[in-house]
Amino acid sequence: MTKDDSAAALVFPVLPPPAAAKDIRRDAWKSSWARKLRIITFGALGFLLYHHWTSVLLVKPAHVGIGGNPAYLIKAHNGAVATENILCSNIGVDILKAGGNAVDAAIAATFCIGTVAMYSSGIGGGGFMTVRIPPANAGDPSEVFTIDFRESAPALANITMYPPHSNTSMFGGLSVGVPGEIRGLEEAHRRWGSMPWKTLMEPSIALASGWTIQPELGKRITWFPSLMLGNPDWSAVFAPRGRFLREGEVIKRSNYSRTLATIASEGPDAFYKGPIADSLVKKIRETGGVLSHADLESYRVRVARALQGTYRGRKVYTSHAPTSGPVLLHMLNLMEKFPMTARTPLNVHRAVEALKFGFAARTKICDPAFNNDTKRIDEISTKTFGDLVAANITDNRTHPPQYYNPVFDVKTDHGTSHTSVVDKNGMAVSLTSTVNLIFGSQVLDPETGVILNDECTDNYPEPGKRPLSSTAPTIIEYEDGSFAAALGGSGGSRIFGAVFQTLLNLDWGLDASQAVEFGRVHTQLLPEMVDVDEGYPEDILTGLLVRGHKLTVTPPIAAVVQLVQRRPDGHIFAASDSRKNGIAAGY
Repeated sequence: MTKDDSAAALVFPVLPPPAAAKDIRRDAWKSSWARKLRIITFGALGFLLYHHWTSVLLVKPAHVGIGGNPAYLIKAHNGAVATENILCSNIGVDILKAGGNAVDAAIAATFCIGTVAMYSSGIGGGGFMTVRIPPANAGDPSEVFTIDFRESAPALANITMYPPHSNTSMFGGLSVGVPGEIRGLEEAHRRWGSMPWKTLMEPSIALASGWTIQPELGKRITWFPSLMLGNPDWSAVFAPRGRFLREGEVIKRSNYSRTLATIASEGPDAFYKGPIADSLVKKIRETGGVLSHADLESYRVRVARALQGTYRGRKVYTSHAPTSGPVLLHMLNLMEKFPMTARTPLNVHRAVEALKFGFAARTKICDPAFNNDTKRIDEISTKTFGDLVAANITDNRTHPPQYYNPVFDVKTDHGTSHTSVVDKNGMAVSLTSTVNLIFGSQVLDPETGVILNDECTDNYPEPGKRPLSSTAPTIIEYEDGSFAAALGGSGGSRIFGAVFQTLLNLDWGLDASQAVEFGRVHTQLLPEMVDVDEGYPEDILTGLLVRGHKLTVTPPIAAVVQLVQRRPDGHIFAASDSRKNGIAAGY
């Protein structure tokens, strides 16, 4: 272990990367034409990425990811962006290189994800972000905020709006909540952005006019044959020649590009008022929805100081209810009671028990604005509550669901995309956005190109109510208050458990990529099974079985984590989850 690695081990132990992960340093290209060159080649042996800066490091695949895709570890000196798509990671880094900050980069990357990974997120959806503002003076504390731009139920929503045994809560206009993404990005830009709004949108406007289909999109289009081939709103984009577009072919979202261009030039209000809003309301109403112009115009984001906790001396900042940020802190509080120095059968059993108690706590979470007793939510993240619950973790056995004291049945949710960013000054953003189910409500407005969410499926709808979310966009600081990591995930009810296990993996000596890629377990009380990724260590599985856990070995668990990490020596590492073919970028 080098001196630098030894220093890192004080908080996040980092094992020396395998030989295949050796850094490849590229000399700066000095001619003007070369500075503009970008070559991206995907393949089993990796990709080539030429940049015009001197300090960027392209890191070869550190190992094969859990899903069989190459897993990349990115090392940088100045800043990094981890998204689920290499195009968007690069756009974020280009913004950083041009003098933008982490908020600028996150906004640009989020618009990109909504363009090329529209099955996960976009301006027809919403989400949450956690933002770290570094101190102006050394030694002063940072400020960390959250922005809740979750979709809200329309004013005409009610708890009886979905007929029994129908799928109208998942598909069609009645499932659509008021989109919040544009307002959320606008609020972050107004408070902390440093580059012009239009500049941040221009890369995505250009992309939407035509780009080459990548593996993940090419695969997902084929999952919905009746939608893509039988619905003209969708087939015009995804099957323009009467068949699915394939990986490597050019896809165009021309109307979406024009919509983005209008929002870029006229500002965010252009989405919530005027022709774009008219078109969206018309389409939602035509497909059975009740969302109105008044719903769009009255939508507001919620800004607050981040929910704060600690874990083994580090400061942990995450999002408030209705997210699962309080649950993540609760599970970390539970693990803090045990010596979790290595991955052992006993420690993984304890982590699984923490997941079960976490899901029990999650059943208490809802939109605080629609709950008369918020004390039951507020207590979840406290050390006192953790002390009470930790006493019920038994090292020799697991228990039936009732033992964990859930309040009601565990709700399952879906979807999403996550972006993590840090810049050279230590400003950091952890942002999770979503349209909920894959391709949202399956309502695509052909005039604007906007794909609309189906967020009301995650709710017992009431006017203005924001549904429970499994997201937990998180930022961590070292004991001295300096930036340590930003991370979050996508994948429905598996999100906060995936973030939780990634943090444990860092403490168990894995580097950023290994921590994101390592196989995971998942359990949520009901059904009474523990899902385990194929390839998980057999001795751990044996240890779980003898403690009474019922195991199901599955293909890679769908939760996807994006992580940026700063070691105490100042080096920045970033990793995007290969489960969704993600690749991070840095400089």
